[in-house]
Amino acid sequence: MLDVLGRDVQGEAAVLRGRGVVSRVVLPGGVGAWVVTDAGVMRGLLADGRVSKDAYRHWPAWRRGEVSGSWPLAVWVSVQNLVTSYGAEHRRLRGLMASAFTARRVALLAPRVEEIASGLLDGVQEAAGRGGGGVVDVRELFALPLPGRVMLELFGIPEEFRGPLREIIDGFFDTAVSSQEAQRNYRALYSTMGELVAFKRRCPGEDLTSALIAAGDAGGGGAEGADTPDARGASGARKVSGGGGLSEKELVDNLIMLLSAGCEPTVNLLGNAVALLLGDVGQLELVRSGRASWGDVVEEAVRVEAPGANAILRYAVEDVRVGETVIERGDALVMSFAAAGRDPGVHGADADVFDVTRATRREHLSFGHGVHYCLGAPLARLEAEIALRALFGRFPRMRAAFGPGELPRTESFISNGPRVLPVVPGPAAAAAV
Repeated sequence: MLDVLGRDVQGEAAVLRGRGVVSRVVLPGGVGAWVVTDAGVMRGLLADGRVSKDAYRHWPAWRRGEVSGSWPLAVWVSVQNLVTSYGAEHRRLRGLMASAFTARRVALLAPRVEEIASGLLDGVQEAAGRGGGGVVDVRELFALPLPGRVMLELFGIPEEFRGPLREIIDGFFDTAVSSQEAQRNYRALYSTMGELVAFKRRCPGEDLTSALIAAGDAGGGGAEGADTPDARGASGARKVSGGGGLSEKELVDNLIMLLSAGCEPTVNLLGNAVALLLGDVGQLELVRSGRASWGDVVEEAVRVEAPGANAILRYAVEDVRVGETVIERGDALVMSFAAAGRDPGVHGADADVFDVTRATRREHLSFGHGVHYCLGAPLARLEAEIALRALFGRFPRMRAAFGPGELPRTESFISNGPRVLPVVPGPAAAAAV
């Protein structure tokens, strides 16, 4: 049974890896699944057309209602978006979503990311000054708000929606919630997103929300209300737009996916990277001396501490043989990116060590692989490199206010990052490096 609180994600991943390349686990609510821990096997399955993410078509337990909409993790499989689509439907949605994260659009965001980072670091500097140069939580003041502000601006989210959305997204990744709490969060999620879409229809702007609404309406998606997971039920058929655009359900669910995927994982990436660098000043010196880059830090950080520890769920479209094991048609799978990132078969006997010069630092699966490779990976990399350069440039003598193993982690087996990040910033540099 996976620990819903994620108290030792890496220890649990090591145990699972020791049980074989695939093994059985139990998810909250008694739902059984296979967990994949071997990087090579995972890479193959992520690119295998016999593995789907569409619960409505390929998970019999969901279709028959054996796993219902009241399941605490139902939102991860009930949504109808790019992440949960399959085959031709996935290709259609990916084509529509890809315009949001073109290389040109991401590159144009760099100056604004730098501005946001600088403003947040002013706040860190002020907080440190008020405390007499003492301890501040750099996650709360910097790593947490930066990705959120970038995504909220990118999608043109008005101020009145920002607080509720942040709270909802936090609940999205909480794997220890009760069924009742999960249902309340689902209702709040769809209510808030429905209000947002209605507002952006009335007041469109030069933002991605408006662009997606326009794409949906032009393709005949229409403006009818989107059903919630409660209303649709677990066994309901997947609804599609019937055209080249987006149905209202797809529009809302893809906005949910893009906003949540653009915030929480990048928060974890930043938090993990800062904690790892402060925990090994030798690694930080490699960057300062030019022997490694901030890009190297980002790749090694997402390898050794996957921001998304476990990805749920995928389903066998037909029987799939993995070594001597047969994953039967309709069986659910969990991809343990935490385990794959520390696979000694790929990264050597010291795979659990943070090393920015590691030859295999880019050979990770933390952004996925195959048709479901993360569209936002270039933006996450850009944000992280800019943020880390700015943070350590502003505070060159920053040091950890925590010891090894002392950082409390997010209470989730999906989201993987520090819950707090206390540091002593030290004197600010005259100018950011």
